[in-house]
Amino acid sequence: MARAFLIVMDSVGIGGAPDAHQFFNGTISDTGANTLAHIAQACARGEAEDGRHGPLALPTLANLGLGEAVRFASGEDAPGLGAATSGRWGAAQEISPGKDTPSGHWELAGLPVPWEWHYFPDTQASFPPEVLRAAAEASGTDGVLGNCHASGTAIIAELGAQHTQTGWPICYTSADSVFQIAAHEEHFGLERLYDLCRALAPMLHDMRVGRVIARPFVGSAEEGFTRTGNRKDFAIALPEAVLTNWVQDAGRRVYGVGKIGDIFSMTGIDELRKGDDEHLMGHLQDLVETAVDGSLTFANFVEFDSLYGHRRDISGYARALEWFDAQIGRLLPKLKEGDMLVLTADHGNDPSWPGTDHTREQVPVLVAGTGMGKIGQVGFVDVAASVAEHLGVPSQGPGRSFL
Repeated sequence: MARAFLIVMDSVGIGGAPDAHQFFNGTISDTGANTLAHIAQACARGEAEDGRHGPLALPTLANLGLGEAVRFASGEDAPGLGAATSGRWGAAQEISPGKDTPSGHWELAGLPVPWEWHYFPDTQASFPPEVLRAAAEASGTDGVLGNCHASGTAIIAELGAQHTQTGWPICYTSADSVFQIAAHEEHFGLERLYDLCRALAPMLHDMRVGRVIARPFVGSAEEGFTRTGNRKDFAIALPEAVLTNWVQDAGRRVYGVGKIGDIFSMTGIDELRKGDDEHLMGHLQDLVETAVDGSLTFANFVEFDSLYGHRRDISGYARALEWFDAQIGRLLPKLKEGDMLVLTADHGNDPSWPGTDHTREQVPVLVAGTGMGKIGQVGFVDVAASVAEHLGVPSQGPGRSFL
């Protein structure tokens, strides 16, 4: 029985979103952003030499059609990605009114977001008084720290010592629809942090804030503070069934790898495997060998976005892409007859672009296991419909299969 592997390369956009002019980094629109092409062009100019050297080398993804997808979506060349193709390739456009992780993943799973997310203003006082009062009351403190847009690593460096002295949680946000709470695992308590996020989630979800995120950290003022791997997202519930539900309702098994469990609030997921991207690749390699017949494996590799895109680190992004390409090259020969592997993305995050936010872009759709050739222009929702058709389960969303 056929298996499917749906792999999201978080933020690996290929430019050309027709509505990019409606999305901004600060006052600069996303028109012209192109994550893949601009990284490849910088590498070719010798401007991405930190920890790597020369033109961007992605032989596996290029062979699947990544370079063709970039040119099709945006008309730009991605130097080094000109290999002849042996897979199926295309470009997908999003219709959800956001360029964030939940919007992209929900739509890839067959459900365009049916509302406008709530975003907190980028001011020193980002949160309304009622949210601050609820956070202090739920944490049993007299107040909170932060109340602003901030980088997660920067804000614990700035406020970590004050947090451990006062016990007040650090509340902050970003350009995404999120309410994030950082707290020390020992001084504040990990389970207490989870309980705090769990208590606030209903109020924030009612405001259409997509996620309340627990951001635990350890360390001291003397040695510095470091975030741990115990992040936990409390995401808004999906209003309708998505691909994971369709597959599970058909009596099949669904494996989640990485952030998938958080993004979908574990709906339709039988088994979840977590870790950093290196560990996630190990989990994916294992599932290619062990996942049961008829199953769906839905994976997200986040570090392109979290470590390099937001930090505008072109060299780091290029290194991550080259590592990922090599790993996928080792994985593809292990696919069984009848398997389909789809590589795509949820939005862009052009590290050459002004600001630190995601960029509104089309994304690649690269398919191994179903022949070769051009897929052309598709929608995010068509990815879910195509996976469902491959697995032989009913598609309940608006997408149309490109198989």
